Amino acid sequence: TPRRYQSGRTDRIGHITKAGDAGARTALYEAATTLLGRTTRWSAIKAWGVRLAGRHGVKKARVAVARKLAVILHSMWKTNTPFRWSEAAAAA
Repeated sequence: TPRRYQSGRTDRIGHITKAGDAGARTALYEAATTLLGRTTRWSAIKAWGVRLAGRHGVKKARVAVARKLAVILHSMWKTNTPFRWSEAAAAA
């Protein structure tokens, strides 16, 4: 949930808040840590996270990858499809 500040004509959307289930946030963060650090198989999300870690630091990259994993998981649950490691698997 993004933090929001509204006053008059000002409407700013801020950083992500800590609203929601703490266990789900922890599990997503641990999954992102594992994906970036321990997984040897490359995927588009891992490559993106490694590039992001080089630019902005490992901790911010982990949070960003965790958010991206949450979006991907939600999409997978809606469409009932398995995770695809690469675009070649999607074409097959």
